[in-house]
Amino acid sequence: MEIACLDLEGVLVPEIWIAFAEATGIESLRATTRDIPDYDVLMKQRLRILDEHGLKLSDIQAVIATLKPLDGAVEFVAWLRERFQVVILSDTFYEFSQPLMRQLGFPTLLCHRLITDESGRVVNYELRQKDPKRQSVIALKSLYYRVIAAGDSYNDTTMLAEAHAGILFHAPDNVIREFPQFPAVHTFDALKQEFLKASNRTLEL
Repeated sequence: MEIACLDLEGVLVPEIWIAFAEATGIESLRATTRDIPDYDVLMKQRLRILDEHGLKLSDIQAVIATLKPLDGAVEFVAWLRERFQVVILSDTFYEFSQPLMRQLGFPTLLCHRLITDESGRVVNYELRQKDPKRQSVIALKSLYYRVIAAGDSYNDTTMLAEAHAGILFHAPDNVIREFPQFPAVHTFDALKQEFLKASNRTLEL
């Protein structure tokens, strides 16, 4: 049995923090794991900026409510679910995900949680575990799944390396350049072809 593991933001839906940066006009909130490989450094930066500007979880959720999946993403997930088990492995937060996951048909999502105070201010975050995407792939392999993974950022590369086959999708040039061992594609049609090619390879293992 084969399982497809996908990143969420930048692969199936817009980057939430970039959308929030555009809505608020706070340019420094545009930074993502495409820019800062260390997730803890990135999140501490985000939390500091939110605090400086008095922004709360509800402010972010209001922007998320206006977002839609990337063009072709809903159809791609439907296509994938007919052929593979599908799990979304994301560094987003459950407090962000509901509106977007609803539009995708609620595939399984493994991600993190935000910690807020009584006023709704985001005070911290809780990782599901260290290096969660790679650890999830390890766990799925222990269940004798053959894993094909796709992602776009630095925080996806350990997942791609651990999978039987890894694919870069919508990745920026710096990530593609640093990880030439992974095929890199930019359209959902091309991603479908990479999944089919990877499936043929993994079936031979």
